Amino acid sequence: MKTVLEWFSLKNTPGIGSHLIKKLIDRFHSPEHIFSASVEELTRIKGISHPIALAIKQKKITDPEKQELDAALKKGIRMITMADETYPSLLHHIPDPPPVLYVLGNLKKASINMAVVGSRNATRYGITTAKQLSRDLVHYGLSIVSGMARGIDAAAHTGALEVRNGHTVAVLGSGMDVIYPPENRSLFQRITESGAVITEFPLGTRPEPYHFPLRNRIICGMSVGTIVVEAAMKSGSLITAKLAADQGREVFAVPGSIRSNKSAGAHSLLKQGAKLVENADDIIEEILPFLQNVECHPEKPESRPRKKQPMLDSDETIVFKALESYPVHIDDIVRSTGVEPGKLAGILLKLELEGLATQLPGKYFSCCEESTCQNL
Repeated sequence: MKTVLEWFSLKNTPGIGSHLIKKLIDRFHSPEHIFSASVEELTRIKGISHPIALAIKQKKITDPEKQELDAALKKGIRMITMADETYPSLLHHIPDPPPVLYVLGNLKKASINMAVVGSRNATRYGITTAKQLSRDLVHYGLSIVSGMARGIDAAAHTGALEVRNGHTVAVLGSGMDVIYPPENRSLFQRITESGAVITEFPLGTRPEPYHFPLRNRIICGMSVGTIVVEAAMKSGSLITAKLAADQGREVFAVPGSIRSNKSAGAHSLLKQGAKLVENADDIIEEILPFLQNVECHPEKPESRPRKKQPMLDSDETIVFKALESYPVHIDDIVRSTGVEPGKLAGILLKLELEGLATQLPGKYFSCCEESTCQNL
């Protein structure tokens, strides 16, 4: 609990936001080390002025912060920080990841997430398309991420939940105890039972307009791509699509009628280079490298010969154990293993040549789920 309170305290320090917290964590690795750093050390971080450094040094855990944590725990809400294993791994690679997330439900660590967003005032075509795409993507093993808003968001969550064991994540622009819109209360409950609801906002926080761009960066930030199903030219979904592009993620758009202004924003995205989507296969083709070790259907063990497993030295074994059956960024491998980057590159190359690891786009690596080695 003390560790979470330290993250709370860091988050609430005057003058710093998510951008600066990421820089501080990248340098000092934990709130404890940040608070114990000297003013001189803190001001070496770009963006940390002398007054901000003093504010960090003077920050103490407050009673309201303790009360917030207690209230969340009493409601069954888990608090996860950037240091937790269950924190969405792709969020580490955006400029301003939320330091703390409130979580209700099951936030699957191994999920490959796809964001589905669009108009609140959706047409029947948009609703049907969002549901169908979400259902089909869940069948491929993906988890659907959206914002639990009216229209396309709600349809995307619903489509995912219609599949047996389907998983979806709703990201709120309010506190966990402020369900918005209120008519989605039953959807909220269903998501917490089969998926997860998350937010960075404290309990009691109302859904203010400026919260939604902040929410949107999480939606696209934790996803390998963002699909815009239906959006007008001034739709907030276009903000999400721009954020996704800025984060280096795939942007997809579903075409609609040329006579419908509710598809004008999606058509604009297509003109700017978004991938055109007519069905789930169009999306899977683009993100296949992320899926090759997630959803596989291997032959029965007795139907194929056993391969002789290579011998690995201690560092190679450490790196191999750090790999997962889903993509892991090379920066995360450096952090988890302590192997210096130059040596790590050589080890990863050997693991690839031995058939134990695969390099994916964007400096991500994964291992085959069935890979083993003799001295593990």
